[in-house]
Amino acid sequence: MIKVLAIDDEPLALKQLATYIQKVPFLELEGQCLSALDARQMMEETPIDAIFIDINMPDCNGLDFVRSLAMPPLVVFTTAYSDYAVEGYKVDAVDYLLKPFSLDDLQRAALKVKAQYELRHANEAHVSPADEDDTIFVKTEHRIVSIHLSDIIYVEGMSEYLRIHLTTQPKPLVVLLAMKKLEERLPKNFMRIHRSYIINLQKIKEVNKSRVIMNTPADDAYLPIGDLYREAFNEYLNSKFLMK
Repeated sequence: MIKVLAIDDEPLALKQLATYIQKVPFLELEGQCLSALDARQMMEETPIDAIFIDINMPDCNGLDFVRSLAMPPLVVFTTAYSDYAVEGYKVDAVDYLLKPFSLDDLQRAALKVKAQYELRHANEAHVSPADEDDTIFVKTEHRIVSIHLSDIIYVEGMSEYLRIHLTTQPKPLVVLLAMKKLEERLPKNFMRIHRSYIINLQKIKEVNKSRVIMNTPADDAYLPIGDLYREAFNEYLNSKFLMK
């Protein structure tokens, strides 16, 4: 089942959208939100695969909301204004529904979501578990390549892609893979410090206020520490900190 969130600031429109979603057998409605702020909070607490979101909302419009997400799910925009269509596709929306839309319209959009969801998870299947030789395999650019975990400096999330920064090459390896999927395969010397970053704790060069500095082949990388991950990271630092 594809876990879905419905977002619209108009209660009647939200109710109609939720009703349509519940009629699609492979979609599971996880929640309904009247604002982007409510949606953000729910997405921090509940894994969401796709969102159906109105663009024209007062607190934060749908386009800006999606752009603000470090790891956005699959997106279908809904709006009464056709002028937004081009902007919607600029943020990699799966589809765009012009209000008023029918159940058939939503079902066609849902099929596109399903296709993208299956493609994403099919690519995730190309990651093998880490074993005793410290190696995983990933698929990139129609090739399957091996990575030694000890060579990973940090991992950067970019929508549905990851950029894996390695000690062995100046440019990162770009992989179609979910951050959480890779995180589950990494050993204990890796830590999530931000929604968009996992670091190799053994590759830290310096910690500066709210940033971690990693030494990469090209140049130093300054990575932010997210509020949700700060406490765990500070606990790690304290466990390693040497004092008189």
